Amino acid sequence: MTLCIRGHDLGVKGTEKIIARVKELGLDGLQLVCYKSYEDIPYAPGAITPERAREIGTALNLGGASPLLLGAYFNPVHSDRAKAQRCFDIFADYLRVARCFGCMYVGSETGSYNDEPWIYHPKNRTEEGYQLVADTFGRLADIAAEHEVNIAMEGAAGHVCWSPDILDMVISRMGRPNVYVTFDLYNYMDAENQHEYLSILDRGLEIFGRRIKFFHIKDCLLSDDGSAPKQVGFGRGDLDKREILRRIKASNPDAILVLEGTTGEDIPLAVRTVREIWETV
Repeated sequence: MTLCIRGHDLGVKGTEKIIARVKELGLDGLQLVCYKSYEDIPYAPGAITPERAREIGTALNLGGASPLLLGAYFNPVHSDRAKAQRCFDIFADYLRVARCFGCMYVGSETGSYNDEPWIYHPKNRTEEGYQLVADTFGRLADIAAEHEVNIAMEGAAGHVCWSPDILDMVISRMGRPNVYVTFDLYNYMDAENQHEYLSILDRGLEIFGRRIKFFHIKDCLLSDDGSAPKQVGFGRGDLDKREILRRIKASNPDAILVLEGTTGEDIPLAVRTVREIWETV
């Protein structure tokens, strides 16, 4: 098992501070979103160059904070098609320089017809949405193949790929061998299905198997009053952490786990909780 964290959840910016924090916390690597972890890299086409990527990647890898997944999340179904194309271009930039980072995966969620924030919209659950996501990420997968890297797609209840089965259908429709999955159990949970979270996990493990390259590790407070679950730092919520990690380990003993949304003083508890459970399940 490899235990990572989103770089911008560390509360610091810049390579030296990121490396120091990763070492301090006993983590193994990063999901790196450059425009959230570096002041001099904006979210814009052409903002990341091979030279800058190589500089960052070399330092992080030597420092024990390897960037295993690059985040370049965007909304492929945004109603402003010029904006969607601009974000497509940024994602493509990261595909072109991923190997300069020493990284083989660039990831994104699948967006929502509710432009901002990305939450449920009835049009998400339509053939039009599925096909647009498949077409968009299919073109990106072709760019990735040219540069010998891969895409990691992530579903969420409020997005176009709103269930593991829908994400599986869209990826199958794309028909590209270099498309993998980031599985985020909490993302698939809503007010209606939150108490069936282990069944959601089982379904994801069943249909994706080793196509899951990254597991986002989260915790939450469950609700019985009809409201949605509320994310909290890992180790502070209601989820059966032991059972979740047991099932992940049984399916993928070499899993890459990424803490997402756990910040500040909650991080040491999360790291300790994950490692202690993993060693005993």
